[in-house]
Amino acid sequence: MECEPLLFRLPTILTNQSIPSMESAMQDRYRSRCWLLVFLVTCVMMVKATEAQDTKYVASGPWDQLMIAAPSCLTPTDEGAPGVGDGTCDLHEAWLRDITHWRAERRIRIGYDGSRYQIPALQWTQRSFIQPQMMVEERYFYDPVAQKYTVDRYLDDLEKRYGGIDAVLIWPTYPNMGIDDRNQLDMVRSMPGGLPGVKQMIADFHRRGVRVLFPMMMWDQGTRPPGEPWPMAIAHLMAEIDADGINGDTQDGIPQAFFQAAESVGHPLAFQPEGTPHDEAVAWNLLTWGQYKFQFVPAVDRFKWLETRHMVNISDRWNRSKTDDLQFAFFNGVGWESWENIWGIWNGITPRDAEATRRMATIERGMASLLTSAGWEPFYPTVAYGVFASKWPSDKATLWTMVNRNEFDVDGMQLVVPAVDGTRYFDIYHGVELTPNMTREGNWARLSFPIEQHGFGAVVAVLGEPDKPLMQLMEKMKGMTEKPLISYPNQWTPLPQQMVETKPTTNRPSTSSEMIRMPAGDILFAVSGMELEGANDAGTDIQYPWEDIPRRFHRHFMHINAFAIDKYPVTNREFKAFLDATHYHPKDDGNFLKDWKDGSYPGGWGNKPVTWVSLEDARAYAAWAGKRLPHEWEWQYAAQGPDGQVYPWGNSWKPEAVPIADQGRSLHGPDDVDAHPNGISGFGVMDMVGNVWQWTDEYVDEHTRSAIVRGGSYYQPQGSNWYFPQAYRNDQHGKLLLMAPSMDRAGTLGFRCVSDSL
Repeated sequence: MECEPLLFRLPTILTNQSIPSMESAMQDRYRSRCWLLVFLVTCVMMVKATEAQDTKYVASGPWDQLMIAAPSCLTPTDEGAPGVGDGTCDLHEAWLRDITHWRAERRIRIGYDGSRYQIPALQWTQRSFIQPQMMVEERYFYDPVAQKYTVDRYLDDLEKRYGGIDAVLIWPTYPNMGIDDRNQLDMVRSMPGGLPGVKQMIADFHRRGVRVLFPMMMWDQGTRPPGEPWPMAIAHLMAEIDADGINGDTQDGIPQAFFQAAESVGHPLAFQPEGTPHDEAVAWNLLTWGQYKFQFVPAVDRFKWLETRHMVNISDRWNRSKTDDLQFAFFNGVGWESWENIWGIWNGITPRDAEATRRMATIERGMASLLTSAGWEPFYPTVAYGVFASKWPSDKATLWTMVNRNEFDVDGMQLVVPAVDGTRYFDIYHGVELTPNMTREGNWARLSFPIEQHGFGAVVAVLGEPDKPLMQLMEKMKGMTEKPLISYPNQWTPLPQQMVETKPTTNRPSTSSEMIRMPAGDILFAVSGMELEGANDAGTDIQYPWEDIPRRFHRHFMHINAFAIDKYPVTNREFKAFLDATHYHPKDDGNFLKDWKDGSYPGGWGNKPVTWVSLEDARAYAAWAGKRLPHEWEWQYAAQGPDGQVYPWGNSWKPEAVPIADQGRSLHGPDDVDAHPNGISGFGVMDMVGNVWQWTDEYVDEHTRSAIVRGGSYYQPQGSNWYFPQAYRNDQHGKLLLMAPSMDRAGTLGFRCVSDSL
């Protein structure tokens, strides 16, 4: 048997039509070889299809962050870069013709329709230059003591530090999502004040001129189903709270169905995928992220070139220097994702980068109408080596945005531009008018001005008198740039954390729950955080009182005083006794005892651990009982026993020692606290692992609160590795970000207590 028939019928095969069956083993073997060849040929055909359009400079392939390369004469080599920096890059005109032809043909190939950029409700995207991703746990955003959103405080801080923002991506989901069965929309509903409170919070942002986006994550297919197709579910919720857009987490483009759903409910949304969409999706993905590989010579953003009204926010979350982000953004006339609170890990902007952001954004906002120019010309010839410019023309003015990629200042002649009678030239960055040095023939104007190392430049040519907004921008920039960027500190430092104090108990416990006496001892306290991101960078996880900075891996020899610990987690029956005695009811009662009805737990649940209780609720119970919550090291000491075991019962996993994992999309509830006697620890403590998470210590820094939760739970949502990770081993802990009780309560999170009074 030969492979040619399969290859000849490749179009039929690729349209899922069946092929005749092969009966003999020999035929099967040949068939497998043929299919391998078919696969390879198919791959070649697909690659060739993406390369079918003639171009030398525009990359093909949908899965990478695609950029348009600069003319080769601008790329430094070991032998030098002839033509670079003296305005004689002969390839520039050919390069510009190439990519302009590519754009025109590409629009035809994809049937491009840019009409959505004209929708009035979405035109804000074309001016959305600075957009942070903000965790809802950001302490400047919500005050858990006053129990109110503090939007003005949050925005005032950003205004002070780096000049403010144009939009905000509010993030209520990952990394906490998956601790129970709440889906991504439920997490929004769990925010303080419910949906009415969220809507008012968004109105507070709108009052300050800031647009609001929320994320969607289509990997969330293991928690509670939404009850209707995801596009409609998202469209309905965003319309209800009056949000402006959606960021597609891990999405390589957001399908048009989501845009159409938003239109169908009369509330158009701006969509912004995290990953790279196909070119045709630029018609409805009006925003994208730029996650680039930076080189010395800037590159042209593919989507901005395809549609100059498109907005890109460059995202480079873990990099501690933002120079590349800001310079590539300014060169391309796009924006930046000013992301500092990364899943509760603070990667703050240095004062130098903050000031650079302020200056770049001020110019872009002031000249926004030019930065959508259909006549954009990247790599307009410059004079100095390592200085790169983009030209943005209009009928009455032309703007050049410039970046100095060198590690040294560049002064003197920078641009040579066509001279037109009646034109005046202004150095916007420094806020001064320029006097051109005209060529002998008088048809070219030479413009001279300084650009500092790793800095920015902006020049505008205006025919006639400059208007008032331009003069106001000039005055603002003149004062702003009196100090060079290099004079601002540029050293990154991690943000210190503090553990919230827990006072020792002084009286004997007032409840009759069984407790285990723990002897004093010296132990090696070794534990690591289970965060899915952050590696072991400084600032990841938490900072114990004996550590100088937060880090993921912890080892500490310590002495533990004698104490007593509850043999079992606090049960529903015990918690109801507390409520009956105190009439306790939290002010923020969102999700409080969510699985109870009419003030009591379901029938048969009395001996199950109480859940849907916040850290504050647990502390209130402990105080009433004359106890406190355990420090994490106390919990671990009780779990690992005197021999430092990996699990409470030993050093290998025993399925019979824990509940059967629930991998469904809705919680069925935990097991009774005494249902798994094989899970007993060496000290006799029960139900420490695999049933419900258990509250321990709280940590705070200037921007984030978090709590350490121990023991893992029975709930394991499937379909994605982005859900809140389990921590079943005694040397692992979970870090739960804290916002407010309504968000913090979870259907798999309970607690047990300790006492210092034996």
